[in-house]
Formats: sequence, C-alpha cells, structure tokens
Amino acid sequence: MRTFQRRVGNWRALNGEELLTLEQVHQPGEVMQTDGTWMTKLGIRIGGEEFPHMLIHSVLPYSNWEWGRVVQTESLLAIRMGVQSALMRLGYVPKIHQTDNSTAATHKLGPQARDKSLRERGFNEEYLELMSHLGMEPRTIHIGSPNENGDVESVNGTFKRAVKQHLLLRGSCDFESLQAYEEFLWQFMEKRNAIRSERLAEEVAAMSALAVQPWPQMRELRVRVSHAGKVRVMSNSYSVPSGLKGKRVIVRVYEWQIEVWYANQLVETMPRLTGINKHRVNYRHVIDTLLRKPGGFRNYRHRDDLFPSSVFRQAWERLNQRLTPRRADIAYLQILNLAAKGMESDVAAALEELLTSDRAWNDQTVAEKVQPRLMIPTLEITPVDLNAYDQLLGGGVDYDAA
Repeated sequence: MRTFQRRVGNWRALNGEELLTLEQVHQPGEVMQTDGTWMTKLGIRIGGEEFPHMLIHSVLPYSNWEWGRVVQTESLLAIRMGVQSALMRLGYVPKIHQTDNSTAATHKLGPQARDKSLRERGFNEEYLELMSHLGMEPRTIHIGSPNENGDVESVNGTFKRAVKQHLLLRGSCDFESLQAYEEFLWQFMEKRNAIRSERLAEEVAAMSALAVQPWPQMRELRVRVSHAGKVRVMSNSYSVPSGLKGKRVIVRVYEWQIEVWYANQLVETMPRLTGINKHRVNYRHVIDTLLRKPGGFRNYRHRDDLFPSSVFRQAWERLNQRLTPRRADIAYLQILNLAAKGMESDVAAALEELLTSDRAWNDQTVAEKVQPRLMIPTLEITPVDLNAYDQLLGGGVDYDAA
C-alpha cells in the first residue's frame, strides 16, 4: 500500500498541475487590506466569562503595518469602526481599500445589474459612501480567491500566534473589561509596528494626509415601539419601558450596545444582539403588566427571558411543584417584582438559601429576607425661639430716595 501511494504521488508530481502562488510586487502607500478574523480560540475571558469575538484587522501590504478593533461580527458597522480607527492611528489614507466579498461590503446583483458571471457582487451603498468620505477607492478580491487577500490573511495567522504567546507570558487570558483587552492588543500592535517603521515611512510619503473627520461609530434609526413594548432593530427585538408603547424612539446602534432615546433623553442602554430573529426582554419592563395579568406569564412567548439567572428558574420550578399553577405563577411574579424594585442580587441570594432548605417557602418568605423592618429614627424636636421674629417686626427700615 505504501509503495502504491508513493508511486501515485510521484505520477501526480510529474504529470499533474497545481495552482501556484503568484508573488506580487506591492507599491508603497497604494493599498490597505481589511479582513475579519475570529479570536475565540485564544480563550479570552472578560470578567471571568467567555468572550467570543472577532478582530477587524487592517494591514498595509508593503510594510505590514497593522491595526485592529475588537468586534462581534464582520458587519458594516464593524468594518467602519475598524477602518476609521486604523486611518486615525495612521494619520494618512492609502489610495485603495481592499476587502473580501463579505455581506458587510458587497451584495448579490440582480440579472440586469450583472455584467459578468452569476456570482458577481456589487458594493453596498453605505460602504461606497464610507469610502467616498475617506477618499479611498473600494476593491474586492475575486470570489473564491482568498489568496488575493493573502497579506492580511497571513498576518492574521502570525498575529494570533504571537498574541497566544504573550498571553502565556501574561499568565492569564482574563481581562477586567473590553477596554482593558483592547489596550493589551494595541500595545502589542505598537511593538510589532515599531520594527516596520522604515518601510512605513516610504508608505506615508506616498499617501495623502487624513483630512476628514471620522463618521460616528454608530447607526441611528427611528422606530416605533410595538404594542408588546418592543422595538425591532436590525432583525432583532428589544424590550423598552412600557410607557413608550406606541411612541417613536431614536435607537443608536453601536458595535457592542444599543441606546434608546426619547425626547432627547437616554432611556435605556442594552447589549446589542447579533444574528437574526433574536430577542432580549428585560423583566423590569414587563413586570407591572404581568402582575396585572398573571395569566399571561405561563405561556408568554419570551418567558425564558424572565429568569434573570438559573436560581430564579429553579425557584419557579420549585414553586410549580408545590403550588397550583396560578398560585405558583403569582408567587414567582411577586419574587420577580422584589428583584425589579430592589436589588436582584439580594433576591438571588435569598433564593439560593431557601432552595437548599427543606422547609416550605413562598414569596412572602423571600420578601421577609430581602426587606428588613424599617427602623424609624428618633427625631429630637428643638423649641423655636419666637423673639427673633418680634425683633424683626419691631425694627424700622430706612429707604433712600431714588
């Protein structure tokens, strides 16, 4: 078998054909390549929790100067943030910006818009506006030819391997916040870019200075709040305070969060969902309605969102075993109301304690644990001296003539 495999390999080497890598000559200051690469395998944690994320990585092929931003997905908003951050750091603008055919920058063309193959794609209008604002010419690679973006693809691999080694030297993959993690990456990029300063100087000499202000790192939408108290933003749904039902609100979409504004006031800030047809319902927004309509809890479409943590779900399951369905639902909603009106952590701690005990408990038991008796302070009433008022009334006032 091994002899046969060796002879087949020899025949293929002598008679077959393979695609070769065509080495390119890069001109200084001509192109910036941008690509999104997943960093999840590095095992990064933010505040002790797993942190799946990507890096929007921009590279100058001539000097291999690089810069990047941490994002959730390779969306147009993410590319805007990554490219503008790289140009602001660089201070100069290359002639061409090159990406792959991701849906963030391109889209499928209809039969009348195509000049070539059925797989041909066109640029998104918003992406073209960004390139025009920054003064760069957009360019994509051919479909199915990632080697045409080979420089940034190669740097992606070496960058992640080097980051992994630095994390080993650091002794931990845990960071306090997203900002701390990005600062760690930026310091690392600065060290790598320091050894590329000579070739970077050639690139800078051939570029134009960045002369425009960057676009805001967000997208602003005007949407109406549904009768269910939710807004639909970029194919996902978010709950808002019930008082906004039927109102039009301004939603500002950032890479990691969304903001809801009404009457020029910030109403709510929530983590941004990725993907499509997902939802995030805050129990604080619907608890008053549920208390008035407790029968709607058991079959509520987004009922899973009404369990802030696993201990709340366990509490409802325990109540559901001991009480009738309606009484169990009302008891749990009262517990949820305690979390909404007070400290969720205090309610969770009380539930953890009660779940480990064998004695019966209900919402009143939880209320007694998280709402200590009010201590009325003793007020010392001092007597009022009225002589001061008598002196005020008895005194004369002199007025100067105008």
